[in-house]
Amino acid sequence: MKRTIIKIDEDLCNGCGLCVEGCHEGALQMIDGKARMISDLYCDGLGACIPECPVGAITLEEREAEPYDEIRVMEKISPKGEATVIAHLNHLIDHNQHEFVEQGIQYIKDNQLKIDLTRLKNLNSDEKMHKQHKTIEAETVAQNTKAAHAAPAHGGGCPGSRMMNFNKPESPKETNGTPAEQASELRQWPVQLHLVNPQAPYFKDADVLLAADCVAFSMGNFHSKFLKGRGLAIACPKLDTGKDIYIEKLVAMINNSKINTLTVMVMEVPCCTGLLQMAKMAASQASRKVPVKAITVGIHGDVIGEEWI
Repeated sequence: MKRTIIKIDEDLCNGCGLCVEGCHEGALQMIDGKARMISDLYCDGLGACIPECPVGAITLEEREAEPYDEIRVMEKISPKGEATVIAHLNHLIDHNQHEFVEQGIQYIKDNQLKIDLTRLKNLNSDEKMHKQHKTIEAETVAQNTKAAHAAPAHGGGCPGSRMMNFNKPESPKETNGTPAEQASELRQWPVQLHLVNPQAPYFKDADVLLAADCVAFSMGNFHSKFLKGRGLAIACPKLDTGKDIYIEKLVAMINNSKINTLTVMVMEVPCCTGLLQMAKMAASQASRKVPVKAITVGIHGDVIGEEWI
């Protein structure tokens, strides 16, 4: 899949090794007098090594790369001791990669490592991080530990694109005999296909809904009938750019997150069929088969077609 990852200009590299020391994840090693990337799996693409390089030999680029794997990183760096592990997790916190921080903390807990988590930045002062840590300690998000092949879902560290799994309780149907307001059935953030991590924990073994942007606005029962219990990604096949990236992400959902089903909801307008075509292409390119359902919605909000394809 395409993601942001570091690039080393070997002609500029002077072999000082400072970048290797600055890479807490262990993605860099000195080989034949030059700094080299040993595995895409260990590079989080956040560029902690860049300011360490005195000659400007390291930059970021977007290219085909294996998904970043937090569990593999923790396996690699935990023997190096507490200082390295804390530096690594604080680096993720600095870039709002809280999903990976949760995975790292869970790894520490599962393997009973002697790591002082109070040394993590904001763990005590940041209410949200504190609650996330307590939730992990209470083992209420054990499903997140299965995210073995996660890629960073960040937009330059933008908090608005940080992965969140809501895990909301069942909505009440009545309050004191009065019908309750219809609650949102959204289980995650973000939802835009450009921003979602196709290997986020909430896509693991999930039923996934891929909806055209206009669908939810046209249907009064979208949340209760179609979104409930599903992971969500939305896109506009006419206005969005990067269709190839969309297909790659859908393939990653099928192959790596092993989604159970993919439901594609489009409007009846001709331009909307492009989203269904992307889903079909992804299904044909994937190494495993997944059932795909197509639902066509009329401009008045009625379902005018529904079939497994």
